[in-house]
Amino acid sequence: MMWDGIALFSGTPVRRFADGASLGSGGAAPGPEPQPRRPKVGLALGGGAARGWSHIGAIEVLRGAGIEPDIIAGCSIGAAVGACFAAGKLEELREFSRTLTKRRVMGLLDFHISGSGLIAGERLRRLLERDLGGSRIEELPITFAAVATELGTGHEIWLTKGGLVEAVRASYALPGIFDPVKVAGRWLMDGALVNPVPVTAARALGADVVICVNLNGDMRVRGTVIQSHGAEGADAVMEAAAEAAVALPGEPRRWPLLGARRPRPKPRVETGGPNGIASVMIDAFNITQDRISRSRLAGDPPDVMINPKLAQMGLFEFHRAEECIELGRQATRRMLPEIHEIIAAAVAPT
Repeated sequence: MMWDGIALFSGTPVRRFADGASLGSGGAAPGPEPQPRRPKVGLALGGGAARGWSHIGAIEVLRGAGIEPDIIAGCSIGAAVGACFAAGKLEELREFSRTLTKRRVMGLLDFHISGSGLIAGERLRRLLERDLGGSRIEELPITFAAVATELGTGHEIWLTKGGLVEAVRASYALPGIFDPVKVAGRWLMDGALVNPVPVTAARALGADVVICVNLNGDMRVRGTVIQSHGAEGADAVMEAAAEAAVALPGEPRRWPLLGARRPRPKPRVETGGPNGIASVMIDAFNITQDRISRSRLAGDPPDVMINPKLAQMGLFEFHRAEECIELGRQATRRMLPEIHEIIAAAVAPT
């Protein structure tokens, strides 16, 4: 029934509007339907020296899949890659990484014996200044934080404002290798000492979904507790391993405990020392990174963890950038279905 432009339905006058909306008796025109809000995506980029080139591949795959990070929290090499991405210089960083050779890497290291580390870091600073000089963290189009550790106190420092280059340098200042960096009155060093994969920082900066790239997830370091270890019994252990070896007729003896075929040697106790200072430092860094990473990630796990297969990549093999970038791509592609699912589940109405 129509009357003067008003439709009567169930005895209630309803006014029809041009856009199809209606106004009931005594009511107001409803507003537009609430639109779903895209969740803020945070990316936590972990430390791991040369293995950090895989961050480039991870970011490339995420962006190619339509996943644009809103927040970047980086530690050590993760801070360097994250800063370049936030400043729109990821392409330049990728091209630079591909030009590195063993000789050029050595040429970038200005060794000295008078400082707090083996490398002054001035050549690397000039390299960063070339592309990032003048950039300030608070002016970046993406929310960014570099994680560092304060010398002396052990405070975890989130660098969220100020000069971008100095923040990155402070975050990768590995003790004993690079000199600490003074930022706003504090002497800072590598953030991997306190938070190797800064999921907590990304979440605190407002991320609804946190994706982390853990450069140590594929490491073979999985230490446990060896109880009641002593000097006695080493010969007995080797003898037991030898007795456990089995051989088929006409074949070399197999060593199941050592995973190789070899003649049965006489039991002996290894008396040689570590291989050298570089080997010891790398092992110590790997163990420290693994233990701290596992502890921090257990306390505040990410929504998605990307673990590139980097066990065979040396900490200082920066010349293997192309290989490392591809490993980052592969690991991220494997996780894309889960990433899309979690982001879709996090969509909420405004």
